[in-house]
Amino acid sequence: MVRKIAFGILWLGFIIYAFLFAPPNQPDTFMLIKNLSIGQWQGINPLVIALFYLMGIWPLIYSAVVFIDGINQKIPAWPFATVSFAVGAFGLLPYLALREPNKQLVGNKNALLKLLDSRVTGVFLIIATLILVTFGLQKGDWGNFIEQWQTSRFIHIMSLDFCLLCLLFPALLGDDMERRSWKNPQLFWLIGLIPLFGPLIYLCVRPPLA
Repeated sequence: MVRKIAFGILWLGFIIYAFLFAPPNQPDTFMLIKNLSIGQWQGINPLVIALFYLMGIWPLIYSAVVFIDGINQKIPAWPFATVSFAVGAFGLLPYLALREPNKQLVGNKNALLKLLDSRVTGVFLIIATLILVTFGLQKGDWGNFIEQWQTSRFIHIMSLDFCLLCLLFPALLGDDMERRSWKNPQLFWLIGLIPLFGPLIYLCVRPPLA
């Protein structure tokens, strides 16, 4: 119950902060999102480009765990995982608050679960992430990014959302390891404490579900 309340408070707190305390929306926010989505990157800081597409990597990382975790839950996981592609942690936090511990997989894996459980998926995601991170760090302007973080609600909340997704992954990691009979506390903390790449490495090396 404490876990459910904590995730619920975190979700409400993030929403309140986003709408009441984050920097204001900029007039060009919609155009920025549109240009990022269709690949018209001229004049956009590469750090913003990398962050925007990494926020598409995160829902795929979580989907590789959440869809499996959602089996036998009282609530379906797929609506929350699907919404997270648009709103990140805003979509996942309600699921984390409502789910029950689930340390066993009962039933067969369908085609989607086989794809999400495959190590090939993890390898693909880590390669894509390495390309994005390298591009952002080599080409990006940190001074401009900090300025945008301080003045743009979109950049500000997207950055906090990224950090929150890094912190929330261990909430699902323990049960996923249990389902695979992989009991290793040291590995759990190593994966949980390495932002972004910890979960990606986990998807590449975790034993497949029976």
